[in-house]
Amino acid sequence: MSGIHRAAAEGFSRSAEAYERGRPEYPDAAIEHVVELMRPGAMVLDLAAGTGKLTRPLVAAGLRVVAVEPVPEMRAALPGALEGTAEAIPLGDGSVDAVTVGQAFHWFDGDAALAEIARVLRPGGLLALVWNRRVDTDPLNKAIEELVAPYRGDTPGHRGPWRAAFDRTSAFTPLEEAAFEHPVVQDADSLEARVGSISFIAALDPAERAGVLERARAIAGDGEVTIPYRTEVLTCRRV
Repeated sequence: MSGIHRAAAEGFSRSAEAYERGRPEYPDAAIEHVVELMRPGAMVLDLAAGTGKLTRPLVAAGLRVVAVEPVPEMRAALPGALEGTAEAIPLGDGSVDAVTVGQAFHWFDGDAALAEIARVLRPGGLLALVWNRRVDTDPLNKAIEELVAPYRGDTPGHRGPWRAAFDRTSAFTPLEEAAFEHPVVQDADSLEARVGSISFIAALDPAERAGVLERARAIAGDGEVTIPYRTEVLTCRRV
């Protein structure tokens, strides 16, 4: 998996099952917003598709979707997904009407990825970036952040410099943003899986990872907790 950040390559290869169990789905309103920006039956590339959290609702909306995912263990959870990266997309020039990216653009080499995305997109085609983000000010999310932050290191994240690539490109229109509130109910098992699906946590040695996951379970306790997320959707079009 040359060219993939070590935390992504190692962490996501270990955590595909936890990712599927612990990561929240995308809210209907966010999916509807993205779908409304496409023509009916559009051909869509879901890039860095993971286990298919975004792929499945796009297919359910009647779109024709091809998924591309570099990590074999993730790809195994998504039958039919193609091997490839954002910087080397295994599709022809101008072959898709839209490209979606869920929870992943911050992992990319932004300039190279935008050049490749522009290559496979037809003129006027949509690029939609989607993130489920924990609301920072919530006490539960503060507790989760205090738990995982010491292990983050230089792992790329949503707050990173990925937007700069959009400032440099002339191939796309300026980004437009929409946000959707998304409360997620989790118990100790699903919160353990959620924290365990974080790339740099999954990449820890087994003993250290087990300690982190035990503390994650304690945040949820014996019942259920509601964790506030905000789903951010950023869109632009191929010039």
